[in-house]
Amino acid sequence: MAQATALAAEIREGTGKGAARTARRQGRVPCIIYGNKEDSVMITIDPVDLQHQLRGPGFFSRVFELEIGGKKHRVLARELQLDPVTDRPIHVDFMRFSAATRLSIEVQVLFENQEESPGLKRGGVLNIVRHTIEMRCNPDSIPESITVDLTGLDIGDSVHIGALNIPSDVELTTDRDFTIATIAAPTLLVEVEEGEAAEGEEGEEGAEGAEGEAGEKAEGGAGGDEKSDGDEKSKD
Repeated sequence: MAQATALAAEIREGTGKGAARTARRQGRVPCIIYGNKEDSVMITIDPVDLQHQLRGPGFFSRVFELEIGGKKHRVLARELQLDPVTDRPIHVDFMRFSAATRLSIEVQVLFENQEESPGLKRGGVLNIVRHTIEMRCNPDSIPESITVDLTGLDIGDSVHIGALNIPSDVELTTDRDFTIATIAAPTLLVEVEEGEAAEGEEGEEGAEGAEGEAGEKAEGGAGGDEKSDGDEKSKD
């Protein structure tokens, strides 16, 4: 069973927008607990505690344990409403679950042993294709994260989902062996080469322009000589 995160909550009197506004004026965040064929419970949470949980990874894939009136509720956060101006949380929906509940959830991907990757040591770039992986499982079986070991990976290598160890009680939502990340070649060298090529082209164009100007001057000079010869003949 997944370790639940304890979160303090209090019963909220009344329902509707008026009761929610009252809770906010009192410095609390109004919330609701629903699901699992039980009556909904209106609660409030301290905004400081909620912000602390939001700063951590996987807020929507973490099991919370809320104790209200001596009863513990194991829940998942399913919806979060933020103030459009301050971006602070103003309402949270928590859902109860049972042993039979199975949900599609996004699990964070973490990368380790980057210093053991020959490709990264040589200046390669870790190109992360998927920061999260969608899985289907019971909330108590949600992995905290999926770890990718970069040891031994060189430039041009890639990591696919089929190479990772997925818990047996968790299933992926797709059968495709999709890419998680790749070790890409450094882009700085390409940019330098392109810059040098551009400078070379400008140099060639400048040389051609100089030759053209020299040719025009030469032709202009020859024309002047012919005119001078003609003038001499007319004088004769």
